[in-house]
Amino acid sequence: MRKEPRQARSRATTDAILDAAAHILGERGWTGLTTNAVAEVAGVSIGSLYQYFPNKLALIEAVRRRHFDDVLAVLRAAADEKTSRQRRIAALVDGMITIHSRYPAAHRVLLEESPRGADSRKTCDVFETACRKGYEALFKVNSRRETDVRVGAQVLAGAVAGAVHEAARQNTLASPMLRAELVNLVVLFLSKRGPCSV
Repeated sequence: MRKEPRQARSRATTDAILDAAAHILGERGWTGLTTNAVAEVAGVSIGSLYQYFPNKLALIEAVRRRHFDDVLAVLRAAADEKTSRQRRIAALVDGMITIHSRYPAAHRVLLEESPRGADSRKTCDVFETACRKGYEALFKVNSRRETDVRVGAQVLAGAVAGAVHEAARQNTLASPMLRAELVNLVVLFLSKRGPCSV
């Protein structure tokens, strides 16, 4: 971003711009995204958009970073020892469903179509490290398993991300059954004691 929004009105403007960018990205893909279209959908002038974002690549980076920040906030809530284990697990499942329900088609484009420059790779690397640590903290607080925290957290992260991303592709994120199955998956995984033999 060219500048950080400091006042509530500026934050509302940048949020509207990022929402519009995510909406267009999901509907039209990377090639259909233009700064003029984003400004129009956001209800702001192109000059206001350029105050914060110099080009569409900067817009995409901001959308991606906002999504990453949302994921990390969910992981922090799921590791908060001040709440019950039941609430922490619900925070994980409900949080992941909620943030992936916002513009699910845009999420696919971010992963598969949009270009990534050096800044984007750095952002992704920082996020992956923070996400791994977040899942490890979540695992330590919630698990009753006697297993390696790093590996357990890695498996849990993959299971939750895989299920949520697939539900986004299948347009089933709003399904109560999906939520129930995800809660069951997380509870059973975190509650299992010791290794299983196959």
